[in-house]
Amino acid sequence: MEKVIIFGNGEIADLAHYYFLNDEDCSFQVVAFVVDDNFIKESNFKGLPIVPMSKLQSLYPSNQYKAHIALSYNKLNQVREEKFKLFKSLGYSLVSYVSSKSFYWPDLNVGENCFILENQTIQPTVKIEDNVMIWSTNHLGHNSIIKSHSYLSSGITVSGHTSIGERTFVGVNSSFKDFISVGSDCFITMGSIVTKDIPDGSTVTSKDIFDKNSIVNKKLKKKYFNIN
Repeated sequence: MEKVIIFGNGEIADLAHYYFLNDEDCSFQVVAFVVDDNFIKESNFKGLPIVPMSKLQSLYPSNQYKAHIALSYNKLNQVREEKFKLFKSLGYSLVSYVSSKSFYWPDLNVGENCFILENQTIQPTVKIEDNVMIWSTNHLGHNSIIKSHSYLSSGITVSGHTSIGERTFVGVNSSFKDFISVGSDCFITMGSIVTKDIPDGSTVTSKDIFDKNSIVNKKLKKKYFNIN
């Protein structure tokens, strides 16, 4: 069993702990949770110690423990990216989890710190880069690529040869045509049908596409991701 510390003590950390503990094919033993010093309110979570970030390396050094960043999509995934880079700079290996209750081929290419839940259908030659979160019941078509720090909700269809950009958030029940590219820092809202390339920083709704300078784009990202 690999000894793992989880960064976070909220809903995502709770879920990560549950999946790591209950998936029989998972080889991770969670030994502690770690949070930023100013978020310390309790000494325990799920029966395990909560460690302030300032004491992490002395108590759980990177040569003995691995880590998993269990955060949501705040600031359009920027916070999760920042913590990923921080832990890498401290020398930690970041473990990825792919549910044993998903279907995928042996050539699946998954980076570090990914969290991929049950009932995925992942076709051959799919590449999932670092720090990607993918919730349950999605289809990832052959030769598609999901780039680092992105977040896919449930019920999504990504057709073959499609690229989803860094930090992009994809809402529930969205669909993507084959051979298209979605840029970085995009917000694909729930139920969107994407049939063409999407520029960096855009917001896509079921009716329209708003570029990165659009007032509507900025208002939606502030509302859902706390981006000023």
